Amino acid sequence: MPDRNRIYHGVSIGILMLDTRFRRFNGDVGNARTWPFPVQYRVVRDATPNRVTRPEGPDMLDAFKAAADEMIDAGVDGITTTCGFLALYQRELADHCSVPVATSALLQVPMVARILPKRRRPAILTFSAESLTSRHLDAVGVDTTTPIHGMPPGSEFQRVIREGDASVPFATLQREVLETAERAVRADGSIGALILECTNLAPFSRDIAHLTGLPVFDVVTLVHWFHRSLTPERFAQD
Repeated sequence: MPDRNRIYHGVSIGILMLDTRFRRFNGDVGNARTWPFPVQYRVVRDATPNRVTRPEGPDMLDAFKAAADEMIDAGVDGITTTCGFLALYQRELADHCSVPVATSALLQVPMVARILPKRRRPAILTFSAESLTSRHLDAVGVDTTTPIHGMPPGSEFQRVIREGDASVPFATLQREVLETAERAVRADGSIGALILECTNLAPFSRDIAHLTGLPVFDVVTLVHWFHRSLTPERFAQD
């Protein structure tokens, strides 16, 4: 990347975090152990899951713009987030920022749709099917007929995120996630891949792929791709 006046160096990815208190397991975008490269976090205060994921929630765009600007000024070369629902702000944040922005795992859906065999299509597994609207899909170029399957409204998975409960064990959440993924795939034989909208689903991606036999795309696959573009590997030449 071009030289800039930076506060810190060697960190390409800046991650805008929701204001949360639940436990982020390894594999979650908000757990720094997930990444084999350094990342920088910035919490967007008052951007709680309830505010960001509810269709009637307040407009938080300006707060995310300000946080992104701070990280860019400090030294990052690209911006991502800890919530797939921020797909809603993809165009606005990309237009505003001076570095590339990849808000949501949903950005991968159009690509996945084009790599699958004939008569197979991607499906979205989301934190809340009721809250993920056509506005979110349109914002990142996703076909609005794409199947959407959400975690049950009464699930522990939804509750711990909305309430900030860090006490629920990994195994409980894992069971709920796998049950939801299995129901989705059994109900629709056309599904050829799953895209996990919710960044908190990523710790379960390997289990989902093993259970369903399908490719799984999540925020981790997105950010690895994104990081590789910002810091391409240098290959030794013979």
